[in-house]
Amino acid sequence: MNRPVLSSTLPFLQANARWLLGGMMLTVFSSFGQAFFISLFGSSLRGSLSLNNGQFGGIFMLSTLASAASFLFVGRLVDRYPARFVASGACIALALACAGMSLVTSVWMLLLVLYTLRLLGQGLLPHIAMVCMARWYVAERGRAVAVASLGHQLGVAVLPLLVVSLIAWSGWRSVWLLGALSLLLIALPAIYLLMKVERTPRGSVALNTDRGEPMRQWTHREVAGDCCFWLTLMFILIPAFAGTSVIFHQAHISELKGWSATLVASGMSAMSMGNVIALLASGRFVDRRGACRLLPHFLLPFALACLLLSATDQAWGLVVFMVLLGISQGMSTALFGSLFPEIYGTQHLGSIRALLMSAIVLATAIGPGLSGWLIDRGVGIDTLLQVVAVYSLFGTMALWGMSRLLLQRQRRVSVAAD
Repeated sequence: MNRPVLSSTLPFLQANARWLLGGMMLTVFSSFGQAFFISLFGSSLRGSLSLNNGQFGGIFMLSTLASAASFLFVGRLVDRYPARFVASGACIALALACAGMSLVTSVWMLLLVLYTLRLLGQGLLPHIAMVCMARWYVAERGRAVAVASLGHQLGVAVLPLLVVSLIAWSGWRSVWLLGALSLLLIALPAIYLLMKVERTPRGSVALNTDRGEPMRQWTHREVAGDCCFWLTLMFILIPAFAGTSVIFHQAHISELKGWSATLVASGMSAMSMGNVIALLASGRFVDRRGACRLLPHFLLPFALACLLLSATDQAWGLVVFMVLLGISQGMSTALFGSLFPEIYGTQHLGSIRALLMSAIVLATAIGPGLSGWLIDRGVGIDTLLQVVAVYSLFGTMALWGMSRLLLQRQRRVSVAAD
């Protein structure tokens, strides 16, 4: 991390510690519903319920598809109620889901618990954090999104090694009970107190046209009818689709390539390091140049990561793959938190991001299920990675053109506003 980024970030952290810490708490405790966390229990769940890779991936896909459909309605709660109340309710419900996972004895129970975990952990908690950062910050939005998102990277860096150790010591069911207790005793009171006082400005005020942001406040219906939204979505979902598939099937990939569980967990920590560096640098870039100019670049590290993983079985290949994957994810996090507020405004951001998050959750559902089905039918993981890499390179070229189009539209809006 270079010194200019660090020196410009420290004063910002000091002045906004309360709200940024609240955002970080939301993202770190969302880990219980994220694919990387659930995948750590894949072998245990498959063994307990006698499931193969395709069946487990299918259950994961169905539960996540259901959560994606539900999130179109749940995500709008942030537009209607104070963030502290929505976050508190989400923490309580997520704690109940974690407790439920510790008691899973049937496929139907697993399906219900995974649905709740994905809806709240994958969806609602990080959604609240990103909506709040976008509404509470304008000129420093990129850094606010980046810092709040560090909670997720903290979870990725710490939890895999911790969970592997706890499972070996006390069994996998007790880990979920500990998760439920941490949500009720730590996350719930801390998030409520930190978010009790909301920062100004709110997203309902007119936005700064000097940043290229539109004065018009789009509704979710208008966004749903905008072709630019759907064309951009076709390619920005690639890491969610393929990256989640790789993480979800990490046990299968490690078996094929001869990697130990400890090595894979260490690779997750390396991914977090790359993610943090990319997050902070990308947040600073967004504040200076705008999210539209970052759009064409975030898929390149992901394409290189997929090509590398398909080409080697060496341990160093896993580490480099994870670092590149982390860089791409860090860039995409800063991008997703800033791009749509920059284009569509923030007054109806909860509903607008509900569309985005539903699409992301949908991609994370289809990816593991489809890849598990293909793996069970003999399609090699290296072949799948190569196909994803080619599509990512094509997406990079397409997003370069989309970036130019969005910038031109912003300039027209700014001229009309003047």
